[in-house]
Amino acid sequence: MQLPILKLALLFNCLAGAQVLRAQDAKVTFEQHKDKITVLLNDSLFTEYVFAGYEKPILYPVIGPAGTSMTRDYPMKKDTPNEKPDHPHHKSIWFGHMKVNNESFWHVGKNAGTTEHVGYEIKGNSIHSKNKLVDRDGEIMATDSRLIAFGGGSQSRWIDYTVTYHASESDLVFGDNKDGQMGIRMHAALRIAGPIATGKAINSEGVREKNIWGKRAPWIDYWGEIDGKKVGIAMFDHPTNLRHPTWWHARDYGLLSANPFGIHHFESKPDGKAGEHTLKKGESLTFRHRFLFHLDDYKSAGVAEAYESWSDK
Repeated sequence: MQLPILKLALLFNCLAGAQVLRAQDAKVTFEQHKDKITVLLNDSLFTEYVFAGYEKPILYPVIGPAGTSMTRDYPMKKDTPNEKPDHPHHKSIWFGHMKVNNESFWHVGKNAGTTEHVGYEIKGNSIHSKNKLVDRDGEIMATDSRLIAFGGGSQSRWIDYTVTYHASESDLVFGDNKDGQMGIRMHAALRIAGPIATGKAINSEGVREKNIWGKRAPWIDYWGEIDGKKVGIAMFDHPTNLRHPTWWHARDYGLLSANPFGIHHFESKPDGKAGEHTLKKGESLTFRHRFLFHLDDYKSAGVAEAYESWSDK
């Protein structure tokens, strides 16, 4: 009797994963504006790639498969109920490391660098953009190129975010710091702690909630209820990324970021340069991540199966 039950369980898991993996169900279209690109799935808003007006390009808002906003509004939109006006550099979805040649591309302010948009092309279901990393004195330190692809179906939506650093001007030294680099700040209801928090979290190794901070894992999933609808956000780290599986800067207040450079912080190592990495002038370094916005919890959404399919590509 055990074998049929096992086969049924495996079949159920495969079917659940297949729901998540129907990536091309929706038609992806774009509307181009002077400061942003609006991304539509079946003519409905999914997100906007905003490349002007802030210290770095961001994706905001992000609308999940249940029609709910998946990331916080602040600081793009202020006075949203139950949102705290903290960490103004946590802008929905963004990319940047705290310490690149001792310049911060994570924070905002007069002592931080900026990631400035140069141009873009739209190809198929993706945006191909070019940017320059400018230090606080206005000098170009490096450049990057990004390929951001979009898709989804009735059960899930996804964003594939690929960034390639180009050490175009000089060597780039990525310093050991916990603040970086591919980040998302979630809707307040998906927080683990807070006045309207309903969130749960797990990584691919089975570690839960607050204990996921600083741990290495191929993926992490947060889920909870937004406006009475159970939804979740998974974030994937690709096997080709530097130091995969990455460490996760995962906070109970809704921050999740993949950071391969913060080893000193995450593992309490005495060497403050344990996570440092140097990219020589003329070299490039690519990072690939996926954001998966899904209905229900991580098991019902087939997140593990979705990761396995994505990571093979």
